[in-house]
Amino acid sequence: MTALPDNARAVRDEDAFDVEAVATWLADHAGVAGVPEVRQFSGGASNLTYLLRYPDRDLVLRRPPAGAKPSSGHDMAREYRIQSMLAPVYPYVPRMVGLCTDHAVLGSDFYVMERVPGTILRANPPTQLDLSAEDTRTLCLRIVDLLVELHGIDPQEAGLSELGRGSGYVARQVAGWTSRYEKARTDNVPDFTRVTAWLAERQPQDVAQRVIHGDFRLDNIVLDEHDPLKPVAVLDWELATIGDPLMDLGSSLAYWVQADDEPMMLLTKRQPSDLPGMLTRDEIVARYAEKTGLPVGDWGFYEVFGLFRLAVIAQQIYYRYHHGHTTNPAFKDFWVVVGYLESRCLAMIDRHDKES
Repeated sequence: MTALPDNARAVRDEDAFDVEAVATWLADHAGVAGVPEVRQFSGGASNLTYLLRYPDRDLVLRRPPAGAKPSSGHDMAREYRIQSMLAPVYPYVPRMVGLCTDHAVLGSDFYVMERVPGTILRANPPTQLDLSAEDTRTLCLRIVDLLVELHGIDPQEAGLSELGRGSGYVARQVAGWTSRYEKARTDNVPDFTRVTAWLAERQPQDVAQRVIHGDFRLDNIVLDEHDPLKPVAVLDWELATIGDPLMDLGSSLAYWVQADDEPMMLLTKRQPSDLPGMLTRDEIVARYAEKTGLPVGDWGFYEVFGLFRLAVIAQQIYYRYHHGHTTNPAFKDFWVVVGYLESRCLAMIDRHDKES
């Protein structure tokens, strides 16, 4: 049996499920015999992810949190289908094992996939990794190229065209995330009115229609267990769709905290993007533009959008905590992060307008 992943913990009471029922379903539908030991991965803040440990293999189960409303972010069948369709053209998706849509088993849809062994870079990488600055730069370049490769996939050839809604992706995203924030707002966070008005006014036309991940971060990438400079899998495809690739890059870089950022930004770090050797956000944009040939002249818009979108995600999570839908203490101060992200957006808007 492989070593237990460092972020696999005992299952929280509120997230427990009928293990025997799942084991029976896996035996009947996927030929997986036995009852697994179950652990819960602690990193997820949207859908719930569990480790199913069998004597000869590790599987991963994904399901929505209790009480989650149906949406693309909680659509297990969609997430399962996307990865199944991508596998022939993008060899960095985990192998799917089975999809269950019978709510009598778990109370919701869920799917199971093979666990990809390896290292995931979280806020504090394992000490045994011991990467030099040169190694870290090499790894960072390869990860940027991983996103470039994804954005180079032809949606029609991959059979994923049905996921897209055609042109107007940027406009739909601005309107959609603005609406989500308004619905999730609590009385202790700002209204973001100036930010959303600026985004609505300054939004560019779509630059392309490509396969996009929606949550491309270091802590969603698995590195080879024997070669930590080699990415082998990309996880968490719940937000994947067909859309503007620059919106995907902007959303990704909202999480990219670099070493010279201000102290409050450093406190939001969820991945080791500040390690010596890591590219800066500007360097990543330059590398991406060079590799794809896409225009990045109006990068300020994508940067502000990415931070606003991150604020909405944080607020949606905090909303669940605020209203008692989850008791996870990791979410109790997310409202502070939301307020900070508004101030960061406003500072970028001021700088961008001054330079324009």
